[in-house]
Amino acid sequence: MKTQIAELHLENGMIFKGISFGYTASVAGEVVFNTGMTGYPESLTDPSYRGEILTLTYPLIGNYGVPEFNKEEKISEDFESGAIQIKALIVAENAKEYSHWKSTQSLSNWLISEKIPAISGIDTRLLTQILREKGTMLGKIIINDNIDYYNPNSCNLVEEVSIDSKEIYGSDDKRIALIDCGCKSSIITNFVDRGFEVLRLPWDADLKNEEFDALFISNGPGDPKMAEKTIESVRWAIENKIPTMGICLGHQIMALAAGANTYKLKYGHRSQNQPVMDLRTKRCYVTSQNHGFAVDDENLPEGWQPWFRNLNDGTSEGLIHESGLFKSVQFHPEAEPGPVDTTFIFDRFVDLIKGK
Repeated sequence: MKTQIAELHLENGMIFKGISFGYTASVAGEVVFNTGMTGYPESLTDPSYRGEILTLTYPLIGNYGVPEFNKEEKISEDFESGAIQIKALIVAENAKEYSHWKSTQSLSNWLISEKIPAISGIDTRLLTQILREKGTMLGKIIINDNIDYYNPNSCNLVEEVSIDSKEIYGSDDKRIALIDCGCKSSIITNFVDRGFEVLRLPWDADLKNEEFDALFISNGPGDPKMAEKTIESVRWAIENKIPTMGICLGHQIMALAAGANTYKLKYGHRSQNQPVMDLRTKRCYVTSQNHGFAVDDENLPEGWQPWFRNLNDGTSEGLIHESGLFKSVQFHPEAEPGPVDTTFIFDRFVDLIKGK
């Protein structure tokens, strides 16, 4: 097979040359990095990565291939959605040989079949250093034709990744309404495994027309302020004292609905090893995270308190209301492939719903 040269262009003028191992088309987006050592099938299908050109810092990617990918499968234990969500992939080395008992194809073949460009042979250590110093920046991978830069945060990415009509999972007397802002499959699995019925709703659904016992706001991509209809729905739930919880983008939407503010981070948190502290117990946890915006918890509305804090940069990692009815976390307690140190967050929300 003929080697196809590809170039990564950054908005600061820097150019990296490498080899195309995915779909041969030019693409533009926001260049970010993830420090996870495993879990590329989950990361690539995570809706929170919508619009991103993802750099994986681990030096060898693709060594365990890709499991069978079924787009029609609503919930999967190997993928977080039924589509690859990233714009393109950047790696130092793409493993041409793979080995795993669940593998059915190589990473390269999967990317080509899903029309996702990818580039290898890039010095991802240098690229990561640049992104950490200058911050997340726009970029484009040029393979054939040159294209313009594209800022995904100028669009309502939540609308792009949310479902079109409601869906129901599981069965129980207690029902959780899940607002899908780019929901990961593992969120639904966590609630179904705990015996709940999950009513999955589009991002702009009218909650007044639905019956449920508690509300959950999922993760998702982009600027939370773009999801105005979701913010309105969560504000209504708070006003009506409905038990409500959010994670990741849901944490940011909860804050906006309560009257707090959000802002864009310099380079975001995208890794499986972010340390956070419970401010009430001083206990620390290792968490998985994927977001580019954060909550400003310096001047919270009356009744709201910080819950968790990031020990790397001091940013907000959670909010809780004095009533105990409303809480949110920035990290992923449902993390796939892990860590799973904070799955107790789901248990606490379940206890709240059941009135324990």
